[in-house]
Amino acid sequence: MRIVVTGTRGQLVSALTECVSPDVEVVTVGRPRLDLADPTGIGPGLADARPDVIINAAAYTAVDRAESEREAAFATNAIGAGAVATAATRLGVPLIQLSTDYVFDGRKTTPYAENDPVAPLGVYGASKLAGERAVLAAHPDAVICRTAWVYGVFGQNFVKTMLRLAETRDAVDVVADQFGNPTSAHDIASSLITIAGRLCRAGSAAPRGIFHLAGSGTGSWADLAEAVFAASAAAGGRSARVRRITAAAYPTAAPRPANSRLDCDRLRQAYGITLPAWRDSVDMVVRRLVQGSGGEISA
Repeated sequence: MRIVVTGTRGQLVSALTECVSPDVEVVTVGRPRLDLADPTGIGPGLADARPDVIINAAAYTAVDRAESEREAAFATNAIGAGAVATAATRLGVPLIQLSTDYVFDGRKTTPYAENDPVAPLGVYGASKLAGERAVLAAHPDAVICRTAWVYGVFGQNFVKTMLRLAETRDAVDVVADQFGNPTSAHDIASSLITIAGRLCRAGSAAPRGIFHLAGSGTGSWADLAEAVFAASAAAGGRSARVRRITAAAYPTAAPRPANSRLDCDRLRQAYGITLPAWRDSVDMVVRRLVQGSGGEISA
């Protein structure tokens, strides 16, 4: 199975490249060969890569900067995603599109299911929602995976930021009243490989539509920070104390949902996939970072 992934950098793309096996070939395509902000080159770029299945992992992910760069966010996350879907349809291959928990406004008090009303609070979430709709319009049989609070040994993410701050600080202020599902990029990658394989083997019989793909269990950003520091200390790395603060005490350009917890039961029923408990995955990623077996602590 030849999986073509849009993008050549970033934590999820890098994690996917570690999933190669005798039966799985992962090929990344990105700038300048393929740029989601330039739809004219997407079709030829994907055709040249000869995919059996496409994973659209490239995205504009600067949540706060998107508030002042709306056009750039929509160009990549909506128009570009739609162009990838059009290309996949013309090639006759399955498509997996990555989306986000930020399509929800956070007012629900329980985890969000796939059919719950969407109402993004910021430009980033709105651009990803527009991308979902563009993908399904161009490729109705696509699989869309919404994930959340992604971290890993590659790229920039919250876990690596906490480890970096612990190098120079004894205490860190972290928001404690926003809740979600911390999710390892490596867990996402292995799940996407499983989904891709099913799409290739089962064809039209494989489940399609929107699925939630996130770590098992929920927590706040402060919970995640405390788990990171505990794992770092256990691995011989630096630690820091977490001072729990409110979101109001840490204003950002883009508002975040107070609750973006995802109900992933539909994915379990359709594909038999349940991601590990997020605390276990944090332990594995932090150990790898502290012991230097991949990635760098910089964010």
